[in-house]
Formats: sequence, structure tokens, C-alpha cells
Amino acid sequence: MSRITTPFGFGTTAAEAAEGIDLRGRRAVVTGASSGLGAETARALASTGAEVTLAVRDTTAGERVAKEITAATGNRAVHVAPLDLADPASVAAFTASWQGPLHVLVNNAGVMACPEQYTAQGWEWQFATNHLGHFALATGLHAALAADGGARVVAVSSTGHQQSPIVWDDVHFAFRRYDPWLAYGQSKTANVLFAVEASRRWADDGITANALMPGAIYTNLQRHTEGRGSGRVPAELIKTVEQGAATSVVLATSPLLDGVGGRYFVDCAETEVVDRRTGTLHGVARYAVDPDGARRLWDLSHELLARAR
Repeated sequence: MSRITTPFGFGTTAAEAAEGIDLRGRRAVVTGASSGLGAETARALASTGAEVTLAVRDTTAGERVAKEITAATGNRAVHVAPLDLADPASVAAFTASWQGPLHVLVNNAGVMACPEQYTAQGWEWQFATNHLGHFALATGLHAALAADGGARVVAVSSTGHQQSPIVWDDVHFAFRRYDPWLAYGQSKTANVLFAVEASRRWADDGITANALMPGAIYTNLQRHTEGRGSGRVPAELIKTVEQGAATSVVLATSPLLDGVGGRYFVDCAETEVVDRRTGTLHGVARYAVDPDGARRLWDLSHELLARAR
């Protein structure tokens, strides 16, 4: 199976990736779209004529961004809806209120290397926000994604997934000493595994899911890291927000990705599977695309969410 390439690369912007794409009559949801990569992804999708919903915790900030997007693109079908991924009730309310088909779901929101914290259910905060919330969102919207066929789910992961596989016996750090980077890495591995299993399970519905590393970008995501995350990356490899959103837009819109699922992309192209940490922003760990691990995580996620009801 050959790796997928596109005409785009490191320096491509989201606007360039969306140029010439016509998504009029299509509907998209972007999580975490009140700032940073999410806002830029939503802006690019709106420029294609798609109806775009910004799913955000801060609806005031979301409304401000929505107005900016409408002013910039002329697209008035830009909406804002409340969504707190760490709260299963909030996710359930969002999915229950959705009506009609959904063609693109961009699971963009996330937290990085935050201090030790747990949800009311006892879930580690990063795993809960980055993975479980998005898992509940996507599965809750499954019928909408399946309605028209050909829907796409985009999972924003990170090269940080190489920090940790899923530690099955202690996902929520009940016994391990909490390490913010290991917790982040585990949650980002979960994002890739989700894309693998969603593509397998939902193939008959025409739904594909792919994961990506957006690059090293300075956004609000680094608020807990004091710059340490991007500070390890050479200056010439730092992307702008516009460049960082490009891979998400390619996965959401490019005809080259029709029918393609369960893969991991960097700089707008599928990257290689690796068995050791690369020390670069490229490469996807073999454990992150392992189909057995993907099935196991799916079952675990369903079980955790069922207990929360």
C-alpha cells in the first residue's frame, strides 16, 4: 500500500489547500474553533462554501471568530455551538441537538501537558478531552456522518504520540506517577487509533477518518508548557497558524483523499510507520496504527462512556 502524497507541503497554508474546492451544500463541524488552528481551519472550510459550525467552550470567543470568518469569506452560514469535551453531558447535548447530515468533522480541540487533573468520572484530563470527548462526539454523530455517504473525520494528533502508547493497565494514572507529557502522548496515540478503527468500522457507511500532525505552531495549546513544547524545535521548522491548519484542510477536502482512511499525515502527506522515536516531527509509531490496539481502544472507550451515563 503506497503512501498518499499531495501537491502540498510544509509551507502550504490552509487557504491554499482550500483553493478551488467547492463544498457548497456540505456541512462541517470544527471543535476548538474559537482560536488558533481550529479558527483557521473553520475559515478555510467556510471559504469553500460549506456551512460550518464552531463547536467551542467559549461561545463569546466563538461568536467573535464566526463574525470574522463571515466578514473574510462572505459565508453567512457560520454557526457557534457550545461544547465541552471533558463533560460527557455537554457532548451528548451537542450530538442530540444536531439535525441533518454532516459531511466533515474536524476533531481539532485539545489540551497539552496540563497539570494533573481529573474529570468528575475520574478520567485523566488529557485523555478525557483529547480522546474520549472526541470519541463520544464522533460516535454520537455517526448517523449524521453516514447520512449522505462520503463523510470525513479529521483527528488532529501530534508527533507527541511518540512519547507514549496506550498504557492499558493504567490509562488514568491511578498508580503511575503523573507525567504531563506521557499523558499527552497517550492521548495523541488514542487520536490516531481512533482514526484507524473508525475507518474500519464505518467503511460500509462511506465514512473515512485520518489523523495528522499539524506541525510546531505557537498557539494557546502551549499555555501549560512555558514554551517547552515548541522550544525544542528549530526555528526554521516552526509554522504559522495558517500553515499549521493546512494538513487538516487537505484531509477534510482534497479529492486525493476520497476513500482513504486510517492513515497519519504530516506536512500534507502520509508519513512513514516507525518502530523507534524519530527525533523529528515525522513518523507514526507502529503502535498508533495497530489494528488490534485500535479495536481495544474503541471497546475501552465505549465501556468508559457507558459507565458515565
